Amino acid sequence: MIKEFKINKVVGFGKENFSKNDNLAIEEPLEISLKIASKTGIHPLSVTMRTPGNDRDLAIGFLFTEGIINQKSNLSGKISAQVEENKLIVEFSSEFNPDLQKLKRNFYTTSSCGVCGKESIEAIKQVCKIPILKPETSVKMETLFSLTEKLLNVQKTFESTGGIHASALFDLEGNLINYREDVGRHNALDKLIGSELLKYENEDFSLKNRIVLLSGRASFELIQKCAMAGVPIICAIGAPSSLAVETAENFGITLVGFLKNGNANIYCGADKLDLNLENEN
Repeated sequence: MIKEFKINKVVGFGKENFSKNDNLAIEEPLEISLKIASKTGIHPLSVTMRTPGNDRDLAIGFLFTEGIINQKSNLSGKISAQVEENKLIVEFSSEFNPDLQKLKRNFYTTSSCGVCGKESIEAIKQVCKIPILKPETSVKMETLFSLTEKLLNVQKTFESTGGIHASALFDLEGNLINYREDVGRHNALDKLIGSELLKYENEDFSLKNRIVLLSGRASFELIQKCAMAGVPIICAIGAPSSLAVETAENFGITLVGFLKNGNANIYCGADKLDLNLENEN
């Protein structure tokens, strides 16, 4: 979603300025609350700043990647209700009764949070239920090089604003399966994972044999979310952080950064890739 603003455009180091309309990505808060059959009342869980749209995907993806739910059957048939603008309630099934005290989220978002890399990785391992499996076939580098353009071709909000992130899901042949956009890179990924979980009818949800492409940098929390969903290969157009690489390595995830213009840095997991270019003899 976008909103139009009138701005003063300055060009040529101040030699010229003029008025024009500019499109910006909308950013608004979303309050996520829970309804649990065995507990009375509604229980607020989190407030996140996001781009409105696909709010149910965002809420479900957030609950899954934070280890609060494990599968679609944890949700009621109704799943969620948008009680008012920017407020959403997720309803759990009558058989699913999580401990509310365990729903308090630990935020590992900055290098100044005081949590070391080892502790962060171990925290994920305690809640991650899905093993990272090696894909059935090695992924060709030509396939990876094609992903960025395919994402840009469908990123309509980015084309209009230049200020929004995206996460995209591809199969091992490079076919685009799904994508989501948001002002927050973690929200875009939660929306993507949540939408895939809601489509999945079996108990053993996993994004095995899939590639995730991140439109920006690969931070720790994005690797964590992909690990929770069993993603074996993560590509980013930007750079990874050191903790992102360490996390990917610990979970057996292939992490590729700076994927653009026919170039790529493979930080770990090169064994899942076919590095032989087709035009080589």
